[in-house]
Amino acid sequence: MTKRKLIYFALVVLAFIHQDFWFWDNPTLLCGFLPIGLAYHAFYSLLAALVWLLALKYAWPADIETFAEGDSDYPETPVE
Repeated sequence: MTKRKLIYFALVVLAFIHQDFWFWDNPTLLCGFLPIGLAYHAFYSLLAALVWLLALKYAWPADIETFAEGDSDYPETPVE
C-alpha cells in the first residue's frame, strides 16, 4: 500500500472516530478536572494535525509547487 493510500485511509478513520458517541454520557474526569470528552477531542485534534502533516509530506502533489514557483511549462494566465 502506498503512503498516499495510507493517508487517505487515515482520513477516513479520523472522520469515523470524530463521532465520539461513546463519551457523550460519561461523567468521568481526567486528573480530577478535565471531562473525558474534552480530553478525547484534544487528543483527536493533535492526531488530526499529525495526519495533516503526513499528508503534506507524502500526498501533496509536487506539480503544484512547481506551478507556484513559476518553473513549469504551464502557460501563464493573463491578469485582467
